Amino acid sequence: MRQTETSYTRHDRLRDIINSNNDILMVLCRFDISLGFGDNTVEQTCRDNNVDIDTFLAVINFISGKRWEAYKVSLKPLIGYLRKSHEHFIDYSLPLIKKLLIEGIHRTTTSEISIHIMNYFDNYVEEVRKHMEYENDVIFKHVENLIAGNIADSLRVADFSQSHEHMAGKLDDLKELFVYQYNQQNNELINNALYHIIRCGKDLVEHCEIENKLLFPNVSLLEQDLLSSRTEEQQIGESNPPIVETLSNREREIVRLVAQGLSNKEIADKLCLSFHTVTTHRRNISEKLNIHSTAALAIFAIVHKIIDISDVHIV
Repeated sequence: MRQTETSYTRHDRLRDIINSNNDILMVLCRFDISLGFGDNTVEQTCRDNNVDIDTFLAVINFISGKRWEAYKVSLKPLIGYLRKSHEHFIDYSLPLIKKLLIEGIHRTTTSEISIHIMNYFDNYVEEVRKHMEYENDVIFKHVENLIAGNIADSLRVADFSQSHEHMAGKLDDLKELFVYQYNQQNNELINNALYHIIRCGKDLVEHCEIENKLLFPNVSLLEQDLLSSRTEEQQIGESNPPIVETLSNREREIVRLVAQGLSNKEIADKLCLSFHTVTTHRRNISEKLNIHSTAALAIFAIVHKIIDISDVHIV
């Protein structure tokens, strides 16, 4: 898509932007922006409708062939926009084309080519439906999980994006079928259907490119960030084991005896150690655990199941 130097900004009046590109009216619907915004700027209108300003500006500049890269896309509102786009194709745009085709064809004598055309279109609509349902249920759900900080091991958006297509080619084939083979005069409904087929095809291409350029690269970055964070957490977990595991078996035994109420001398006699050795162990234990009182050490022993609470005896 060829870009022009000047971009729409948050300070531009939205009505002026629409006058320069009527296609932006459809963007308003997909961001749930109501009409009646008067002379408000993009910034004012987006705030009034709780829409992320940069994401909106990125989309309208992108579909207008203007520079959009300076605007930071937020994934959550972009996913909402794309879901609304799917609703438009499935619930409005494609059913409207079918209605016009049926009405136009019924104005002529039904022929084999007419039946072929309708079967072709119905099969195409089913392909689009399945594609968009997959994106809604799998890809967009994956993105929403990423936003929540959860990443699946089995899915990466790059795997999907490599085979991602706009699906507008078959609409263009249908248009060519009418232009070259459907010889029928004075049928405005067919011409109207072809007009909407062309508009729908353009919309599908733009929709696909928004996913390719605005959605997928940002999703890949988020995946990388979450994977890096998970790796760091695993490394930290490996390099810093649970605190109880920093104690040697001898130190755990001494903690258990301390919790039972034994003095250093009693512990030394019980374990056949010197008093000095037990004192050194107690000092090392205090440094490792940052625990310096006998009562706190007993609580630690209970929490970490070194000793049963019924065996604790602190005088």
